[in-house]
Amino acid sequence: ISFDSHITVPMKFGSEGNEADKDGSGQFDLVKAARGRLSGAALTVFGWPEIWNGDNAPHRPTPGFVDEARHQQEVRYKIITGMVRDFPNQVGIAYTPDDMRRLHGEGKFAIFISMLNAYPLGNDLSLLDHWAARGMRMFGFSYVGNNSWADSSRPLPFLNDTPDALGGLSEIGKQAVQRLNDLGVIIDVSQMSSKALLQVSQLSRTHMVASHSAPRALVDIPRNLSDEEMQLIKQSGGVVQIVAFPAYLKPLSQNTQDKLNALRKDFDLPPLPNLAMALMPGDAIITVWPEQRFGAYASKLYAILEEEPKATVKDFVDAIDYTVRKIGIDHVGISSDFNDGGGVKGFNDVSEIRNVTAELIQRGYSEADITKLWGGNFLRVWEQVQASAHPVAKP
Repeated sequence: ISFDSHITVPMKFGSEGNEADKDGSGQFDLVKAARGRLSGAALTVFGWPEIWNGDNAPHRPTPGFVDEARHQQEVRYKIITGMVRDFPNQVGIAYTPDDMRRLHGEGKFAIFISMLNAYPLGNDLSLLDHWAARGMRMFGFSYVGNNSWADSSRPLPFLNDTPDALGGLSEIGKQAVQRLNDLGVIIDVSQMSSKALLQVSQLSRTHMVASHSAPRALVDIPRNLSDEEMQLIKQSGGVVQIVAFPAYLKPLSQNTQDKLNALRKDFDLPPLPNLAMALMPGDAIITVWPEQRFGAYASKLYAILEEEPKATVKDFVDAIDYTVRKIGIDHVGISSDFNDGGGVKGFNDVSEIRNVTAELIQRGYSEADITKLWGGNFLRVWEQVQASAHPVAKP
């Protein structure tokens, strides 16, 4: 079995020109998955307001933002269930690890439903039960920007965020840890603040997963995991799924940093204080910027980042190597973050997973090791999380 633990479903996936069963321009479809022999993936029911690249962007939060984010979740969920309805001989939803193995044996692509970002849930803990009943099997609290459940590793001043605003998890965030444990849903700690991740490790009675993260030792940004955070995940029995996101695998070139510093000068910002500020509009002063100024800066920043030479499969496997050395082969896996910025040279869509496998073989990984990395460890964690569930009354 080969399993990718984080792929975003585009909002237009399945529509004309973006068909699931056609070899399209995106990084994931059923044709590419078959060509790459990818057995399954966590497809993310993701919701986040289009604050800087939507029809009305840039705009600060409005009361309608939660509704907009919930709409995105519903669209993505319907895309996933629509794939299963339209292509029953090619794809199915895995609600359990046994389902994953059965679908693999039947030659079908296995969809594992995950959720990223508590923002659309507002302050309604019962929505975890609702989504678990619909098939959600992994839940990530955080994305860019804090929400009412947890602090993000990337607070966004444009949303009036400050670092560690909640001191980690809020009260509902803490309750959610217990609820997810009871429901047998995996807790995904990728993108959380360090304090939030530590609190999850203290509160959760079962294994944690970082579904799409990389080592901070390679690129020193809060979005990546410190050695200590990776140890916490290992100690929980969990797994760190290394993500093929170029900017998290190797530091930006000096040429790109020079361009960013020139841009910052144009916007009266000081020279880059750290790499985190190179990868997102994160300076505190942005809190008071007009929306249009923020939009202009963000669009130019991301245009510069688009020109950065991509990391390679070798860089990606360097990150896997590092993590295996630090926490052991039983606690490491693989993810792409396709359709949301992921992809490196040689592994730029799901048809190219064999290039990752080839690099692992070249570095001396055994067949048993590679089986663990490509989903074996994740399946073990999933089984143990489900086994520790406690059926209880709804909140």
